[in-house]
Amino acid sequence: MSRSQILIVLKAASIILFLYLFIVGIGAMGHSFKLFGRDFSERILATTASPLVGLVIGILATSLVQSSSTTTSIIVGMVAGGALSIEGAIPMIMGANVGTTITNTMVSMGHLTRRTEFRRAFAAATVHDFFNLLTLAILFPLELATGFLTRLATWGGTAFEGIGGMKLGNPLNAATKPAINLMADLVGQHPALLFIAAIILTFAMLAAIVKVLRSLVLEKVEAFFDAYLFKTTLRALTFGIILTVLVQSSSITTSLVVPLVGAGLLRLSQIFPYTMGANLGTTVTAILAALSTANVAAITVAFAHLLFNVIGIAIILPFRPLRRIPIYLAERMAEQAIKNRLIPLVYIGLVFFALPLTLFILMR
Repeated sequence: MSRSQILIVLKAASIILFLYLFIVGIGAMGHSFKLFGRDFSERILATTASPLVGLVIGILATSLVQSSSTTTSIIVGMVAGGALSIEGAIPMIMGANVGTTITNTMVSMGHLTRRTEFRRAFAAATVHDFFNLLTLAILFPLELATGFLTRLATWGGTAFEGIGGMKLGNPLNAATKPAINLMADLVGQHPALLFIAAIILTFAMLAAIVKVLRSLVLEKVEAFFDAYLFKTTLRALTFGIILTVLVQSSSITTSLVVPLVGAGLLRLSQIFPYTMGANLGTTVTAILAALSTANVAAITVAFAHLLFNVIGIAIILPFRPLRRIPIYLAERMAEQAIKNRLIPLVYIGLVFFALPLTLFILMR
């Protein structure tokens, strides 16, 4: 083996290591929020005064724990325990779908000092945001007016009542959990310190991944993605579903492609259907949790999460004018973000925290 071949192998191995540590950083961020946010999430999830309140609670709770799987699992458990009604839980599920996108948006901030990379990475992150917001804008008023999602989910829940469930193995979680726990122990299980350490690790690994990718033959890597994983819309959608089912986290799935788009290896149009697949894949956790309860109400809520994403994709993906909206908004937002670096921070604070919290206070 020549020196250049050895160097390529070492660089490929380093990318795997950096990706592992990158995922550990993302996992540690979520763990830090769980340390001081999960109890709060459970308390606010109990408030179901109106569908709009439920919606913003779902956004806030998921933004805190950075995991729609966590939020929806809590919701399913509360419905199974009788603490939440189906009608109160479904808007929360919709909100969770929006709140989960905060992680990949925060990940894109790791490219902030590199103008071109940041424009591409921020667009890659926010296209997921805008797709979920567009789906919400279409389906939430429709659900309020007709209750169609509740009826469909109730039918699905009844059909699967009594099936029982199982828990998928999660090899990635098993691989990263010891490292995440070690980080938590090193900071004395202090949530704020763990969050800071996780941010530093995540951003450092982002920088390392991009640097190594740049040094490799990008054309060959790009050709691999174009020819295989992201060659067609259906293939990218399927890959997003499968990968998210395997890692049981849409935040990880979508965050992984942000640095690849930032490095110029993937295009925004390629990863758009992949993010839709991630939305579908993340519903599996709640479905399995609900099936394990054998509670028809809990199963109904889990199916509502699945149907919300399936219907959203069926409405938006086949129609070019609708499909172009999230991509257009993400590109325009990214253009503004590179003109003023405060815009991404204001966007994150406003969409995921300030606006939902204001609505929550006003609607109580």
